[in-house]
Amino acid sequence: MPCFGIQSRMFLIIVGLAQVGIAGKPNFIVIVTDDQSWVGSSVAMKPDDPRSRSDYYVTPNMERLARMGMRFTQGYSPAASCCPTRRALQTGQCPARHEYNADRQGWTDSYRQQLNIPRMLKAADDQYVTAHFGKWDHRYDEITPSKQGYDFSDGYTGNETGGSKGSGGPASTPDPKRIDSITDQALHFIARNHYQKKPFYLQVSHYAVHLDIFYNESSLQEARQRAPGRKHTMPEFAAMTRDMDAGIGRILDKLEEIEILESTWLILLSDNGGRTSIPKAPRAQEDLNAPLRDGKHSFYEGGIRVPFFVLGPGVKPGGVSDVPVSGVDILPTLAELAGYANPLPENIDGGSLLEVLQNEGVGSVRRRWPFLVFHQGVDRKVLSAIRFGQYKLVKTWENERLELFDLSRDLGETNDLSQDMKSKADELHNLLQGYLSKVNADTLPRRK
Repeated sequence: MPCFGIQSRMFLIIVGLAQVGIAGKPNFIVIVTDDQSWVGSSVAMKPDDPRSRSDYYVTPNMERLARMGMRFTQGYSPAASCCPTRRALQTGQCPARHEYNADRQGWTDSYRQQLNIPRMLKAADDQYVTAHFGKWDHRYDEITPSKQGYDFSDGYTGNETGGSKGSGGPASTPDPKRIDSITDQALHFIARNHYQKKPFYLQVSHYAVHLDIFYNESSLQEARQRAPGRKHTMPEFAAMTRDMDAGIGRILDKLEEIEILESTWLILLSDNGGRTSIPKAPRAQEDLNAPLRDGKHSFYEGGIRVPFFVLGPGVKPGGVSDVPVSGVDILPTLAELAGYANPLPENIDGGSLLEVLQNEGVGSVRRRWPFLVFHQGVDRKVLSAIRFGQYKLVKTWENERLELFDLSRDLGETNDLSQDMKSKADELHNLLQGYLSKVNADTLPRRK
């Protein structure tokens, strides 16, 4: 199993602590957007590819974040839908280990004790204060943030809390998608802990840009003054996106105002890829997630490749990394930065991003498994994918269909290489099946 040597690990920890003060611990902020496409902002996720940005939405604060920190051209959500991703972010585990697992008996009790971000940070330093504001959405057993170790939260929340499908949008409304409310809570939490000299972890989980669509009227009027694009055409959706971006900007403003950027790490990613259609949107000439294939609920790139940014001490401003990273890497990264002393459990699938972050985006993420696995089953159509090096294998279990893609040459996954490169397809298939067997993942057809 690849791992950091002791000297290398201690060097990275010392570097990190030197940048926040020997006596202090870094602060952490994770912002999770909802259903935001890889191309759902005005940031070109691949700077040399204009197709990798929206041709209509304007997000000046995400652009600002990209200038301040590092964007990952190959950032992944752990799943293609919200609930499994949200559990995976907390635990550093692929969702195949969680609610889409065959053995649910006794699983809830196990999950209540699983190492997660708040438990890990409090073990690293009991002064850490933790908060989760916004969409929690763990479902099934409805475990609350407080049950998972958070000091402050909105309690158990889901799509309906922020205006879910069928709630009346598109419409102008005060505090659309609770963007202002959860941002206000976040700013108060940041300031309070700063002045009390307490290190903190804050997760802001937006309800935007999930349907239904709600927005500020001023944002809608601004959007209507710009020409629609070929793939993004709906002013109301553009307005909601702009409002969410404004909330992100307020957090950046606060970090600058109280001068804690040098001691704070901020990570932003989406919980899954964007939708493939938006009700009532004007007809588009291109797919919404182009140049990626498909979207939410799919394990093609449109469903799992997402905006992914990191800002922090020692991270090159305006940096770009092509290293594949995932939301499961957040917990191990925070553990490295916070000086968590214990070895991470063997059921942690992610790895620390620190080597890449402090080396101008170059290097590797050293995970227990040298690949990324995506899997869903039980309550959805059974799908799996594995990303290893430049290749990606997608498996549809219903008909045992295997598709192999070379993502370095075929971003849109249009050329299936599974027959031309059968040995490579078999290699990845064996690795995928070995992992799924190891974690006892359910691969049976969907239950009626």
